[in-house]
Amino acid sequence: MTAVSAPAAVAAQSTGSPADGAAIATSGLTKRFRGGQLAVNGIDLVVPHGSVYGFLGPNGSGKTTTIRMLLGLIAPTAGSHSLLGRPMPRSAAEVLPRVGALVEGPTSHPHLSGRANLARLDAADRTADPATGERRIATALDRVGLAAAARKRYRAYSLGMRQRLGIAAALLQPRELLVLDEPTNGLDPQGTREVRALVSALAADGVTVLLSSHLLFEVEQVCTHVGVMHVGRLVAQGTLDELRRGRAPRVRVDSADPAAAVRGLAGLGLSEVDSDGRAVSAPLGDAAPEAVLAGLVRAGVPVRQFTVDVPGLEDVFVSLTGEGFDVTG
Repeated sequence: MTAVSAPAAVAAQSTGSPADGAAIATSGLTKRFRGGQLAVNGIDLVVPHGSVYGFLGPNGSGKTTTIRMLLGLIAPTAGSHSLLGRPMPRSAAEVLPRVGALVEGPTSHPHLSGRANLARLDAADRTADPATGERRIATALDRVGLAAAARKRYRAYSLGMRQRLGIAAALLQPRELLVLDEPTNGLDPQGTREVRALVSALAADGVTVLLSSHLLFEVEQVCTHVGVMHVGRLVAQGTLDELRRGRAPRVRVDSADPAAAVRGLAGLGLSEVDSDGRAVSAPLGDAAPEAVLAGLVRAGVPVRQFTVDVPGLEDVFVSLTGEGFDVTG
């Protein structure tokens, strides 16, 4: 669990011009470690206000390093960034109290209750009002569904409960931006659903969420925008629909006469027609699916099944990186 109150490392003052109106914006953000490893390579990240932004990439792609730079926990080698419209790290004292974060998994005192752990964190926050501490702690526990387990010792918490307590710690104060690094890592399906529902509820309340994940299914389920990291580079970002539009839907025809189906699709102007000996497929392009089906029937093609395959996030990722990827974890 990382409580963000001040930068641990101070970089050069921002000189770039990050995107206006974004909750997070970076310009050429770069991190090269002392050994020479280029962990993050000149990324231009734009997280719109009010979005749930899926920061997607396999482990080792640079996601956590980027997050640590955004929060001032490590200094970038080059580039600039802003949080909530303010340049960092110059505005850290003003901005970071409005940002909650869960980085690299939650850790708490095992012998203390969930409530007591939150009380210790709240007491360490110089911006927190002690007079409202009990109320804010109770509200945070209720918000993550841990009110009934507030007095249970942390060591008795399940991994899902520990993740939710980490998020509760990030919500002890009102936050405009929440940064979650792999919040469902290691969770069972029930714990994953709980965290996903919590993220959706926070977004419905107007909180912008940056959700780092290596799970495609998780990102597709909860995120409105996606950024794809690959070996330190941001290779694509945008809404889910924008990324999917980068790959055309494909029409698939199961036919008793595949050769006739190939001729039929080609005659309708579809290119790159493929056949596996039973089914025939081709990019749909600008053609209307119903017009393609009607054209095949008119041409006498015996159509057993006709489907349109819309590309999912896995297809997009493979097209961007040339690699397979973890779908469900």
